[in-house]
Amino acid sequence: MSKLDDIATYCEAIDNATVSTDSAVCGILNSVVKTADTVSGVSEGLNVFFLLFAGAAVFMMQAGFAMLCAGSVRQKNVKNIMLKNLLDACGGAIGFYTVGYAFAYGTNDSGGKDFIGSSNFFIRNFSTGPDFIGWFFQFAFAATAATIVAGTVAERCKMAAYLCYSCFLTGFVYPVVVHSIWSGNGFLTAFRDDPFRGVGVVDFAGSGVVHMCGGATALVAAIILGPRKGRFYDEDGNPLETPTTFQAHSVALQILGTFILWFGWYGFNPGSALAIDNPDSAATAALCAVTTTLAAACGCVTAMFFDSIIDARQTGEVSYDLTMAMNGALAGLVGVTAGTSVVRPWAACVIGIVAGLVYYSFSKFLVMMKIDDAVDAIPVHFANGMWGVLAVGLFADPELMGVAGYNTDHGGWFYNGSDANLLLVQVISILWVCAWVFAIMTPFFLLLNALGMFRVDALEEEVGLDISHHRGAAYDLTAPKKEDVEELMEVRASRHGKVEVPKEVAQAAAETEA
Repeated sequence: MSKLDDIATYCEAIDNATVSTDSAVCGILNSVVKTADTVSGVSEGLNVFFLLFAGAAVFMMQAGFAMLCAGSVRQKNVKNIMLKNLLDACGGAIGFYTVGYAFAYGTNDSGGKDFIGSSNFFIRNFSTGPDFIGWFFQFAFAATAATIVAGTVAERCKMAAYLCYSCFLTGFVYPVVVHSIWSGNGFLTAFRDDPFRGVGVVDFAGSGVVHMCGGATALVAAIILGPRKGRFYDEDGNPLETPTTFQAHSVALQILGTFILWFGWYGFNPGSALAIDNPDSAATAALCAVTTTLAAACGCVTAMFFDSIIDARQTGEVSYDLTMAMNGALAGLVGVTAGTSVVRPWAACVIGIVAGLVYYSFSKFLVMMKIDDAVDAIPVHFANGMWGVLAVGLFADPELMGVAGYNTDHGGWFYNGSDANLLLVQVISILWVCAWVFAIMTPFFLLLNALGMFRVDALEEEVGLDISHHRGAAYDLTAPKKEDVEELMEVRASRHGKVEVPKEVAQAAAETEA
């Protein structure tokens, strides 16, 4: 029996005895109980609203991915990549609702560690605000993991294959990774009384769970799907001396997508505090906002200027690549995501700097290996997902780990050179995620490829997926008819005298006529 029940029983007896003094005391106690209930309700509502905002910001990242991918591909494939990003959200919602959440956060009767969750399918046992908002927040993360692959396989992947992959990843592959690290029953989790190796994996917002999982899937898909036509080989299949660079069709969409993603990360990282109604959670969320900002900024300038220096040494001319700057910022964001709550601001700067270098190096490595990634998602998410998880093992501050809810017995290696236990745990988590994703997604994509469901026809790829699969191009670039332009000029001449046809208009009309 709770103390509130004791008070209720006591006051009921007093009411029956009608003792005035004790009745007054019970009146005060009842007021205190009501106030406590009100405060509890406000606290719960505040946390629900916090996760609603954070989840909405994370979901907004879908728009960022869509804009970034659309701007990065060629004009003839814009509708295709936009639709894939939209269907990512839809497939992710269905997959995570039906089985994904249950596999990720379902519990067992014994309360011990297990491999996969086994309860709350179709979230049928949910009834409270915190339950439902928890599902919404975690769904937004699942959709993010799925959409990472969209850009990598752009311009050559069939829609049916993409739908199969999206549902499979959010419904099974990703939830198993989530369960192992974020669930209280996971075998690598830090969130139980007996965490893995006394500390458990520290991946606060998902450098490994979300980004490395999605990036590893993208790597497998890119290898099996093969490069775009003309990227590394000529029409006869002979290797090109210099790989062909397909220019992005809209830099404006690329930069818009980058800023939307950066904004969404303020829901991704601070929102992973999961609450805001107590000093520790508030302090954690606030620190996450700072470390997120600094890592992105440092990653951006590092990647851009490092590329400029290398290019200047090779060509003798100084230039600045916007793509390097954008992806460098995203690399910094991915890199700090695991340790955003447990590293100091100075460490976030170091993480961002290294992330920029990791992105540059891995991007060049993929080209050398003739692995075609249309938007460089693999260097950003896979390579820097690994770096982010490792960085926690180096820079995690034991004091901040305690504030964020982690065990403080084992901190980052740089804080105690004789204790590399946390670093070892982080390495094990990287090996686990890579092994799981490669083992499951490799046969999955090979099966799609063997069934002829994975890659579009060569002619369809050459024409463009917008025309071959989506009933027309994304942009109407039809110029006015030549005779219409001439008629307009004649009408104006009759009103104002002789009128010269503008050169640009005449050229456009001539091109249309041709």
